[in-house]
Amino acid sequence: MPHQDALTIAATVVPSKVPAVTQLLKELQKSPGYNSVLPFARIPSLHFGRIVLIPAGEKPTGGAAPAQVLLITDCDGSADDHLEALVEAAGAGLDRVFGQCEDYPEGSIENRERLAFLQRKRLRPRAYYVHQQGRTVAQIQREAQLRERLQAFVASCCFEDQSARAVRDRICSHVKRDPALEWALEPPPEPELGFKLREALHHASLPARLVAFGPVLLPAIALLVAALRVQESHDYAEHVPPTSEQLQELTALEDRFANSGYTAAAFVKPGFVRSSVVRLLLELIGWGARHVFTNESLAGVKTIHFARWIPLDQDRVVFCSNYDGSVESYNNDFIDLVAAGLNLIFSNAYGYPRTTFLIRGGAMREQEFKDFLRRVQVPTPVWHSAYPHLTAAVINRNTRLRAGLRGRMNEREAREWLALI
Repeated sequence: MPHQDALTIAATVVPSKVPAVTQLLKELQKSPGYNSVLPFARIPSLHFGRIVLIPAGEKPTGGAAPAQVLLITDCDGSADDHLEALVEAAGAGLDRVFGQCEDYPEGSIENRERLAFLQRKRLRPRAYYVHQQGRTVAQIQREAQLRERLQAFVASCCFEDQSARAVRDRICSHVKRDPALEWALEPPPEPELGFKLREALHHASLPARLVAFGPVLLPAIALLVAALRVQESHDYAEHVPPTSEQLQELTALEDRFANSGYTAAAFVKPGFVRSSVVRLLLELIGWGARHVFTNESLAGVKTIHFARWIPLDQDRVVFCSNYDGSVESYNNDFIDLVAAGLNLIFSNAYGYPRTTFLIRGGAMREQEFKDFLRRVQVPTPVWHSAYPHLTAAVINRNTRLRAGLRGRMNEREAREWLALI
């Protein structure tokens, strides 16, 4: 079974072409999965896909940051293979998305030239979270169908006065007799060996570096923390609520399905101290997302399917996620469960509520924090989910339902398993 990977393409839009990109995104919004430009639904390896326009803005240090168009997907298998499949599926449609960008090939071009451009513009996320590594699009969709088939079977039978174990035995027998469901009796394959070896090496790399360079790193980190605290004591973040126009544009795109896409882009506070802190923390978060938060939970938040943190350039960091429920409940989860973790990264962003040692304050200033998130949130008009009506909790339950078709159970375990149906 393939592992999951992240693809991010970021290209600078020619200033005069920004209105054309904006209009194109409005067109694609009508059918993100099945349009003729970039049909996400035609790519079997794709879990989630989006195209967003990061607007131009004034840097805190002065000068203008250009507008950029981002193509962001979460996929099965390597992002390299996924990118090739995407170019094959979209073809000349990519010219309409990226033809308004700097350095895009001119004239009549072939897929190999499109692929070369996208490879040059590809960004690697510094931190990437996957709700369940190894669970493919095909597995998620088939296990959802399995649950529907078992619900229909149970509804058509009479199980009066039968024990939970007896009911389970009848269900398992039904699955064995149905050729369309036989696959469910086998466990899903695990991620490939090469991926496991790379993860093991990455897991060992951080502790090894800490041991090797600890005598040098610890004093340097202490100096960095002291310098950071000096800057924090002089920080001033005015509480500026989002405008009604911003809220209207954002809310018009939200809560349409069981899961949604969230995109935010924030300027990093200027100076060597803040940029160093961001680099250090993103590496730590990236290591934790790959090796600590691997049990269907990102520091207690269980509604996130995928998330990534991407330094867009020297001045901006982009955060993207695919989450369940309303944006209000999503933000509340942030505050209730991972406020300190959010502070670590976002407190280095311009306009974030004041913090102390990156931990205290910040997200704990609830209204200021929520208003900050709305101000840096980027509208995501072109967003596609391969399973828009399945929450992470339902997907997990479907996987447990399939696993329960194998092995032996006592009466209590059988009752708990039947409750999944």
